[in-house]
Amino acid sequence: MDNIQPEKYVDVTNQNLQSDGGGGGDDANLVQGRQGTSRAEVEEPKSEWAQSLDVNKLGWQRPAEFKSAWVEVCFVLSSVGALAMADFIVDGFPVILPALVEPFNIPSGSQIWPSSVVTMVAGSFLFPLGRLTDIYGGYYLFNGGLLWFTFWTLAAGFANSFFFLVFCRAMQGLGLSAFLPAGIALLGRFYRPGPRKNLIFALYGASCPVGLFGGMLTAGLAQQVFDQWRWFFWIGGAATGLCCVGTLMNSPQDVVVVSTDKARQQGQQRPKVSMDWPGTLTTVPGFMLVLYAAAAGTNSDKGFGSPHVYLSLLLGFAFLAVAVYVEGRVESPMIPAEMFRVKYMKPMLVYLMLSWGVYSIYQFYTNFYIQTVMGKSSLTTALWYAPWAAAGLLLSTLGGVVLDRIPASWLLIPSSISTIMAVLLFAIMPTDPNYWAWIFPAMIFEAASADILWTVSNVFLTTSLPRHHQGLAGAIISMTLFIGDALFLAIGDIVEERLAQAGADANTQYKGVFWIGVVIGVVAIVVNTFIRIPKATAELTSDEKDDYIGYFPWTCDCSGSVAGSVSDSDTVLGSEMEGLLEEEEEEGKKKEE
Repeated sequence: MDNIQPEKYVDVTNQNLQSDGGGGGDDANLVQGRQGTSRAEVEEPKSEWAQSLDVNKLGWQRPAEFKSAWVEVCFVLSSVGALAMADFIVDGFPVILPALVEPFNIPSGSQIWPSSVVTMVAGSFLFPLGRLTDIYGGYYLFNGGLLWFTFWTLAAGFANSFFFLVFCRAMQGLGLSAFLPAGIALLGRFYRPGPRKNLIFALYGASCPVGLFGGMLTAGLAQQVFDQWRWFFWIGGAATGLCCVGTLMNSPQDVVVVSTDKARQQGQQRPKVSMDWPGTLTTVPGFMLVLYAAAAGTNSDKGFGSPHVYLSLLLGFAFLAVAVYVEGRVESPMIPAEMFRVKYMKPMLVYLMLSWGVYSIYQFYTNFYIQTVMGKSSLTTALWYAPWAAAGLLLSTLGGVVLDRIPASWLLIPSSISTIMAVLLFAIMPTDPNYWAWIFPAMIFEAASADILWTVSNVFLTTSLPRHHQGLAGAIISMTLFIGDALFLAIGDIVEERLAQAGADANTQYKGVFWIGVVIGVVAIVVNTFIRIPKATAELTSDEKDDYIGYFPWTCDCSGSVAGSVSDSDTVLGSEMEGLLEEEEEEGKKKEE
């Protein structure tokens, strides 16, 4: 009883329950109630086993899908490493971009596309591939997307033309759109709410600054030490390939949710998730055109006043408006409306978008500020980001540990303050600042901001949505980040351009953008006042709450000792009830002897 290991779901049919025989009057009443009486007639059980299942213990236990602790460790390291490599490739590339301008003869108006095309393609296909994750399981989409990403990362190292380089980067974005939501879905399905899940997602969040630092450092070494930019892609591709091998060997196959016999007996047929083709055909071009306009507007002579920019933006919004219309009428919408009915979901997504927008401004413009205004090399710049990676790893882990002890809303307060402090230090620092007085604390503040935000948002969304929408959870998280990135970098570029037209130098231009980041951070704090997320304690999963609360009245307490609250996502009450009935019967026989 102290080490309850959930088994795969076994429906408790009448035949299963009758196998208990006549053992125990209270349990017999329970069986009778399960067989045919109404919920109101089911009496609360008096036996000890009905009160002995501690959800807190289940929240700490290893998921049943992992055969051993070693398999779990290898899976977590591989999946976390895969996310780190995504940041490695995406955020490290701008460091080597200047070295590609001359050999590829890239015009000044086209230098943005090798970087922007990744986000544009990834953001456009997140929801369709997230839906495929919910249909076929995260295992195939995660590993397939990771293999695809690995191949095109290695191929980019052999690029001999600007067109082929951009094409490889676009294909990398397609791989990202597959394995980013699938990775979150796998973790959300395997880990039930509780401390263990919090810690795993904290490590997942810590991989972002580690990947960022690794990408910038490798790019700096490739450019200044190896004098060969291609090594950036080859090293990144090799590391991603190792992560792919690890996930292929150690990742369990998540089972797709379908209607259960129990649900059918109760007249609660759970609808199967199917592909939403009308939604796909409207959201993909809609998001692609909007993200294209956001990128093109920042690099056009007339900005968003250029005809090709505002026409793309208007056409993109038109597609998305049609998507909203059709999503309300299809049988299985890609973005179901009930998702936004989850308490605090809407303000949380707005807060996530705003905070990540400040993160994007910080990450993008501090890099340019250090190299352009302060005159530091790309390798020195990368080394200056080392405290961010180290502090991010530490603070993310700490956040995961305390997330079941402190309300998540409280953790968002220091995260919001840290967001503002990080950009504020760059906004007010002197031209020739002391590293330890200005840069170092800014890196620590940014680590506290981004990593706590990532952990809280992932745990909140994956816990709030049922198992068959974990792919959607991963897609909505990633899409919110991409929108925040594209929107607020576009705003930052507009501010920078207006200051440049007014005759301001580079130092003043960048500081103007940092002040915009401060304002956005203040708005995020205001939004945070509308969020009340409780402690991420061990509790029933979303599916368990839907299936069992009310049917078994004594399971209404979702955060303590709960009868029958056993499952790893789809592992549910039935198998544990059988086991406990048998255990009580054996104990009764021993007492009789």
